[in-house]
Amino acid sequence: MTRKTLGLDESLYNYLLTVSLREPDILSQLRQETAQLPMAQMQIAPEQGQFMALLVQLIGAKKTLEVGVFTGYSSLVVALALPEDGHLIACDVSVEYTTMAQRYWQKAGVAHKIDLQLAPALDTLDQLLAQGEAETFDFAFIDADKSNYVNYYECCLKLLRPGGLMVVDNVLWSGRVANPEVQDNRTNAIRAFNRHVHQDSRVALSLIPLADGLTLVRKL
Repeated sequence: MTRKTLGLDESLYNYLLTVSLREPDILSQLRQETAQLPMAQMQIAPEQGQFMALLVQLIGAKKTLEVGVFTGYSSLVVALALPEDGHLIACDVSVEYTTMAQRYWQKAGVAHKIDLQLAPALDTLDQLLAQGEAETFDFAFIDADKSNYVNYYECCLKLLRPGGLMVVDNVLWSGRVANPEVQDNRTNAIRAFNRHVHQDSRVALSLIPLADGLTLVRKL
């Protein structure tokens, strides 16, 4: 028994995957192709994707947001978990990576659920707010440039309905957030984001040590 979260060595992590992971072939194929890219470390872990899919299903989400697409693994996870009439607005600026994403969305038969917005995400989020979309989204996932995490959070919080759920990636940043000697801009941006959410009385939250750290936020 233990009263704090376990650290996972390689054997325990592999055991976790063996008895828990149910990754569809299409997701495995995308993950393997992404692993060949120079920026492959931006790919979310498969157990994180499965957890996000479960969250989407648990809250009965139909209208969802994603800030940061990369090669589309998280988008595909969410789209597969959504009902047939579900919808995901996916924000990114990379034509190269999202072209790969769209290929897999088509292959999986979920492209009709995903609206890719190739523009700075804050512009897209601001446009949604201007169009009267505040408090209409069920779920949001943030995994993009760390300098804008607080800005993305604030926009997504306005767009979420009361009771809606936001998931934010990389909040433990490979442990660098806990090392006071690390003072680069991205690490400090994540520290600032973590403090911001911790002090936010508008939400209930839980930071869980899954993959690179996920903050789950429920809008009150």
